Amino acid sequence: MKTLGELGERRIITLIMDRLTKMPDMPLPFWDDASAVKIKENLSVVLKTDLLVWKTDVPRGMTPFQAARKTVVMNFSDLGSKGVKPMAFMASLALPRSLGLDFVEEIAKGFDEAAREYDAYVIGGDTGEADEIIISGMAFGIAEEDRLVKRKGARPGDILATTGLFGKTGAAFKILLEGYEAPPSLKKNLIDSVYSPQARVKEGIALARSGAVSASIDSSDGLAMSLHDLSRSSRVGFRVENLPWSKEAKEFSEIHGLDLSDLVLYGGEEYEIVFTVKPEFLDVAKAALAALGCELFEIGVATREQKIIYIQDSVEKPVKAGYEHFVNV
Repeated sequence: MKTLGELGERRIITLIMDRLTKMPDMPLPFWDDASAVKIKENLSVVLKTDLLVWKTDVPRGMTPFQAARKTVVMNFSDLGSKGVKPMAFMASLALPRSLGLDFVEEIAKGFDEAAREYDAYVIGGDTGEADEIIISGMAFGIAEEDRLVKRKGARPGDILATTGLFGKTGAAFKILLEGYEAPPSLKKNLIDSVYSPQARVKEGIALARSGAVSASIDSSDGLAMSLHDLSRSSRVGFRVENLPWSKEAKEFSEIHGLDLSDLVLYGGEEYEIVFTVKPEFLDVAKAALAALGCELFEIGVATREQKIIYIQDSVEKPVKAGYEHFVNV
């Protein structure tokens, strides 16, 4: 019998889903960023759950407050990518009995501050004893079904875009996990991108309301994996012509002689929205984001051939899937 390490996260998810009874008329299909339940005609409850395991998901230096806040952000980010406003958050904590009360108080403060940032509330949860610290959350929202933006929907010729630039978290993880260094101001900027991320909730809602977006995904698994997930759901490929690198990532790559494309494609935890736009509605999408002070970054195009490539120095290069739980160590 194969182990989880041999299968990898996505094959494990497939194995589980193949054994589930599929709810009829699911507003969001399996493999999307969130799940939904129809409550009446054209109105759905939208749900998302995600977790942090302290040992594997929390880098050194991150405080309990920051970890709790990030748990809220990563759940709300998935709702935002569907065009859904988060209304409430529930938390579950698995905690060793040896922890001090101050640790738990900081977690509670992190939950509350993050929820209020997005005009939502923490409404309850659960606690249990465990040998490992696990912080799990569930986000809740309500949306009109015809406003939900799925991963499925991109068509060849659609413009590939993002709500922001990439590479800062990739550089930050080089510092936090591999001991790389950087000038103090740059180092702080990079590490803050991991410790204190922001979800593009308002931007996702604006894009959904614009009607210009054909498909979208939260980018927390990294730009490369996000493209692969969009590709699988929409059955298109992508040609990335402009890598959306941040100036901080470029500076860090030059200091250490690193491949900037690796930082941009395979960093993860950026919490941007990666989406496709019908070409005739590009200006509409740009205007929707501009009203919020956000720029739309055009990075490529959806293609009929279901492969993902990026252009570097006029050379086509394949984009591999990137990090996957259980197989990457």
